[in-house]
Amino acid sequence: MFKSFYHRPFRLFLLGFLLLVSSLAFTYKDRLFEIQKNLDIFMTLFKEVNMFYVDEVNPNTLMKTGIDAMLASLDPYTNYIPEDQIEDYRTMTTGQYGGIGALVGTRNNKTLIIMPYEGYPAHSAGLKIGDEILKIDGISLAGKNNDQVSRLLKGQAGTKVRLEVRSFGEETSREVELARENIKVDNVPYHGMVANDVGYLKLSEFTSNASLEVKNAVEELKKQGAKKLILDLRGNPGGLLNEAINICNLFINRDLEVVSTRSKIGEWNRTHKALNSPLDTEIPIVVLVNGRSASASEIVSGVMQDYDRGVLIGQRTFGKGLVQTTRPLSYNSQLKVTTAKYYIPSGRCIQALDYSHRKEDGSVEKFPDSLRTAYKTKNGRVVYDGAGLEPDLSVEASKLAPITQSLLNNHLIFEYANLYADAHAQIPPAKDFRLSEAEYQKFVQWLQNKDFDYTTQVEKTFRELEEKAKEEKYYASIQAQLQALKAKLSHNKVQDLQTFKEEIKTKLELEIVARYYFEEGQTLASLNQDAELQAALELLKDVARYQKMLLP
Repeated sequence: MFKSFYHRPFRLFLLGFLLLVSSLAFTYKDRLFEIQKNLDIFMTLFKEVNMFYVDEVNPNTLMKTGIDAMLASLDPYTNYIPEDQIEDYRTMTTGQYGGIGALVGTRNNKTLIIMPYEGYPAHSAGLKIGDEILKIDGISLAGKNNDQVSRLLKGQAGTKVRLEVRSFGEETSREVELARENIKVDNVPYHGMVANDVGYLKLSEFTSNASLEVKNAVEELKKQGAKKLILDLRGNPGGLLNEAINICNLFINRDLEVVSTRSKIGEWNRTHKALNSPLDTEIPIVVLVNGRSASASEIVSGVMQDYDRGVLIGQRTFGKGLVQTTRPLSYNSQLKVTTAKYYIPSGRCIQALDYSHRKEDGSVEKFPDSLRTAYKTKNGRVVYDGAGLEPDLSVEASKLAPITQSLLNNHLIFEYANLYADAHAQIPPAKDFRLSEAEYQKFVQWLQNKDFDYTTQVEKTFRELEEKAKEEKYYASIQAQLQALKAKLSHNKVQDLQTFKEEIKTKLELEIVARYYFEEGQTLASLNQDAELQAALELLKDVARYQKMLLP
C-alpha cells in the first residue's frame, strides 16, 4: 500500500509541483534582482545629471518630475504627495481646512472672490463676489496662480491674514484683516422640496460626515412631507469609500452586500455590508447621474440599481471602478496608490478604461463592447460591466451653444453680473428671479464693445471641407460656390445673441442670483431649467411607471 503512492502518475505530479515551486522561487528572486538593478541605475543616473548637467538643476523638481512621469504610466489616480501638499490632500478627504471661507479664482489675470461661504470670515467681513484681492500679507498676487494664492490664504485656525482688496467698481483699495477659521465645505450644499411630496438633495462630495449630512437632510425632507426622493449625484467625483457604504445603508437593509474590493494581496480583499438599521427602505428614489459622476457616486448609484432600490436618470457615469489607499513614505510624504478594484452587488466592475493595456502611443482604450459581461439586478434586469453605469432612463446632456460658451469662457457673464448687482440693491427670491426683455437687451448693448469670438461646429466642418478640396485640387473649380456657402454659414454675433437668448439669459440669471443668495440660491434657481430633474418629477408622479422600470 505504501508503494502505491509512488506510481507513475503521482511521480509526474510531484515532479511538476516541485518544478512549479522552484520556478516561482526563481521568478521571485529574479524580480527582486530587477528591482534592485533598476533602483541602482536610477540613483546613479540622478547623481550624474545633478553633477554634470550644463545648468543648475533643482533636485526636488527633477525627482518630482521623474516620480510623476513614472506613476502617470499606471493610472491617473496613483499620485505622489510631497510633504508641502499634504494639507491639500487632507482638505480633499475631510472637506476641512483653515482659511477665510471663500472660493477664490483667476478671471482675466485678476484674483477675485468667486463665492464667499455664508457665515465664514470672508462673508462676515463683507467681501463679495467680484472683489479683487491685490495682496495677501503684503505679498503681491501679480503673476501668481490659483495654487499659490490658495497656499497664502490657508493656515491654522485663529491666525490672522491681511488682504488688500479692491471692490468691484471702485478705484481705491482697502485693507481687511481676517482671522482664519476651520472651514467645513458641506457635502450637501442644498436640499429642499421640489414638489408637494418630492424632496431633493444635492450631494457634491463624499468627504467625512457625508452620510450624516445625507441622513439629516432626508429626515428633514420627510418632516416637510417628502414621500419620494431625488438624490442628485451629477458632477460628484467621489471620495471616501466608507461614506458611500453608509449612504447606501440608509436605503437598504442591514447585512446586504454593498461593495467588495479585490486586490492582488489576498488579505486585502474585503466585502463591505450594510451594518446599521436603514433609514427608509421603501421611499421611491430617483438618482440623477451624468458623465462626471464617478467612484463613490457610482457605488451608491450602482447599489440603488443592483437592488432595484431606485431609478437612475441622466447620462452614462464616468466608469471608475478603482480603489486608492494612502501609504506613508519617508520625509512625511505619501503615496496614493490604486490597490484594488471594486465590485457592486450584481458582481460587476464598472471600470471603463483598461490602464493595464496601453497602446504604443501610451493612450488608454475603453473596454470593447464585445468583452463586456451581462449581469442581473435583484429583480432580474440585465446590466453590464466595463463602461460605467447606464441610466435606466436616459436624458440627453444639454450642450451650450458656442456663443454661450464663449461668453462664459471670457468671463463676460460673470463681469456683467457684478455690474448688475452693483446697480440693484435686491432682487426677487432665487427661484422667482427672471431678467426682463429690456434688461437682457441692456446686456446685449453692453457686449457691443467687448472682445469675444467663437467657432461653430459647422464652421469647423467647413474649414475641413476647404482644406480637403485644396488637397484634392478641386478648390479652384468650386471656389465661388464655397465662398457663397461660407457667407451663409458664418456666424453672426448679433443674430446668435437673439437665437440663443433663453440659454444665455438662464446662465446670466444664475450668475446674478449668486450675488444675492450664494451657492444655495444658485442651486435652487438652476432647478427651474433642469431637464433631468423634470424627467425625475414626471416619473415620480406616475407610481406605476416608476415600479415598472424596476422590473425585467
